[in-house]
Amino acid sequence: MSTSARNVIIIGSGPAGLTAAIYAARANLCPLVIEGEPSSTGDQPGGQLMLTTEVENYPGFPEGIMGPELMDQFRQQAERFGAEFITEKATKVDLSVRPFQVWVRDTVHEADAVIVSTGAQALMLGLEAESRLIGHGLSTCATCDGFFFRGQHIAVVGGGDSAMEEAIFLTRFADKVSVIHRRDTLRASKIMQDRAVANPKIEFIWDTVVEDLIGGDRLEGALIRNVKTGETSTLPVTGLFVAIGHRPNSDLFAGVLDMDENGYLIVAPGSTATNIDGVFACGDVQDHTYRQAITAAGTGCMAAIDAERWLEARH
Repeated sequence: MSTSARNVIIIGSGPAGLTAAIYAARANLCPLVIEGEPSSTGDQPGGQLMLTTEVENYPGFPEGIMGPELMDQFRQQAERFGAEFITEKATKVDLSVRPFQVWVRDTVHEADAVIVSTGAQALMLGLEAESRLIGHGLSTCATCDGFFFRGQHIAVVGGGDSAMEEAIFLTRFADKVSVIHRRDTLRASKIMQDRAVANPKIEFIWDTVVEDLIGGDRLEGALIRNVKTGETSTLPVTGLFVAIGHRPNSDLFAGVLDMDENGYLIVAPGSTATNIDGVFACGDVQDHTYRQAITAAGTGCMAAIDAERWLEARH
């Protein structure tokens, strides 16, 4: 089953996709947003902010706002200007034909331009307690949540540059930061290792993995296990930051859109244009550096303007 071609389809609905929808709708492009379906990962309607509790660093909300509420306001604003939504996942794309084709199960939606805003998801430890405690002491973003842990003992899991960056950043707030790493050497660059090791607030717990998280509605500790001795112990932390990497939700575009070695979509410098004329990318699916709601929203605005100008030039 096929539907008539639209001006633009937006795939994904975090801050980037919804901002693109607001701008595209106000430009009378009547965008269709394929927003995804509810899941326990960041790959869902509203994106990763649906998994956070309080957002205190989004401009315009001096008292802070709950992540899901912020995304709901983005969505309502896009709807007000005429954006349409499908609460399902895009299952297949064909970007080799004009108009472009995007499948949602058996239905083909066609569009002259496509904006990809499928986001990324933080890699997690795979523990059952994570879904319960995310936003309640468990976090994947130090710059988002570090402020909440003033004067506390917290832990960072990971051994790469991002883990060291998070640990160093968190020492601004926490009294003590324990870095839990499953090996006895770090993967981080020498300069980041040296900075972390020199910081008096950071301690390293080597050859160790997190087995379980302790706490009902709030994190109270982490059960850790030494992989060499098998010995287990409880680390009494009130915050745990998982920094073992992110994975962009770009599988749908494998072999079609240019990506880097980690799967992030590549866009032209100073633009949101991909390697396919008429296809634009915004938000965390193309940003492995900042990964903030505000930067995602900014690139969503750029993508909508890029798409509008591109469509204008063709007609």
